[in-house]
This record gives sequence, structure tokens and C-alpha cells, in this order.
Amino acid sequence: MAENNKWTMIVDLDKCTGCNACVVACHAENNVPIANEEEVIKGRGLHWIRIERYWEGEYPDIKARFLPVFCQQCGNAPCEPVCPTYASYHSDEEGLNGQIYARCVGTRYCGNNCPYKVRFFNWRAPEFDEPLNQQLNPDVPVRGAGVMEKCTFCIQRIQRVRQTPEGDYGPMTRDGDLQTACTQACPSDALIFGNLNDPESRVSRMLPNDRQARLLEHLGTEPAVYYLKGGTTNVGE
Repeated sequence: MAENNKWTMIVDLDKCTGCNACVVACHAENNVPIANEEEVIKGRGLHWIRIERYWEGEYPDIKARFLPVFCQQCGNAPCEPVCPTYASYHSDEEGLNGQIYARCVGTRYCGNNCPYKVRFFNWRAPEFDEPLNQQLNPDVPVRGAGVMEKCTFCIQRIQRVRQTPEGDYGPMTRDGDLQTACTQACPSDALIFGNLNDPESRVSRMLPNDRQARLLEHLGTEPAVYYLKGGTTNVGE
């Protein structure tokens, strides 16, 4: 396995049913609070994953298509250079866009500079009603109000699996040992997660693919999320 990792997500659009299991799993794993109706109306919803729905074809031959969108973990991320406190940074070791919540002062520059709109400002202090407060993940900090939040490919799971008993990084045992919360919860196996730098990983064997596309690839952001196009849909446009 390569010294540095390149964690990659593949989304098979032919398999996605839009069930939102990934959204719920992300909330539970990452201590994401639920915004109330009033906040959502103001455009202050807080979902690290959103399911875009659109229609394809003409009546009566029309089909609903679903597109899960989350942080694209860009190799050339527009959100990183604009952060004045370096809360948004790039991890060369993991190939991810990291977020240090303790550094964030809530300027929202990163959110404004993200073309995918997958960074979210926490407008309110989180509230977890009974019994949801009993299921908080101890490996993930509960963010206070006034910081930017986003998908991190469940970095806490990556750290947990790669750590040796001595506390030093060790190699992954085998491909598939590590899953993000969304891939683990997906009932249709539409989400595939793995290390692209591992030639034996499932994602490495699936790429390149004739159906592959990346969102807004022409911007040069180098996303780490690959979408396998369904039917005639071109998600790269």
C-alpha cells in the first residue's frame, strides 16, 4: 500500500434509490443536529449529504433520478486558500480536505468559495432531544454555534482503523475493513469507498470507467468523488 492514501468515493447512480439512509447515517455518526422547520425555511438546514432529485425523459416514459452530493474532497480545493485561520486544510497523508473546528471563526469564506455548496454554517448551538442525546458519537466533537461543518469521509473511522496499539499509524489490513457511515448504511450498494492508491482496492479496480464523471470537473478542483452515470445522464455537465 502506498505511503499516502487517496480516499475515494464512487457513487453508482443506477443503484441509488434516493432512500436517504446515507443522510440519516451521517447525522448519527457525526453528531449532526437537526435544524427545525423555521431554520430550514431560512435556508439554514444542516445536512452534510443532500440528495438531488431530477426527472429524466418524457411522459409517460419518465424516470426519477437521484444524485447524492457531499464534500467532494477536492485535490485542488477552492475552500482551503481563503480560510484566514487555516481551519480548512489539505491532508496529504489521507488526500482529504480537513476541517479543524477549534480554529474556525465562522467567516464563511470557505462556504462562499465552494462551488458544490457542501459546507454548512452552524447557526445555532446544537440541541439533541431525548433520547437522541444518548447516541452521540464520542469520537466526534459536538460543534458549538458559529463554525463551518462538512463531510470528512468519516475521518474518525479512518484514524480508528489505521491506528496500532502503540498509537502509530499502521497499514490497513485489507480493503473493505473501513467504511464510512453512508456506505455502511446504503442498502443498494450505490456508494463504494476505498483507497485509490491501493491497487487491490475495489475503487481502484472500478476506475477508470466508461460511465465515470465528476461534478464540475472543468473547474479544475480535482474531486475525489466519482459518479457512474445512469442511462444518458451526464452529471459532469
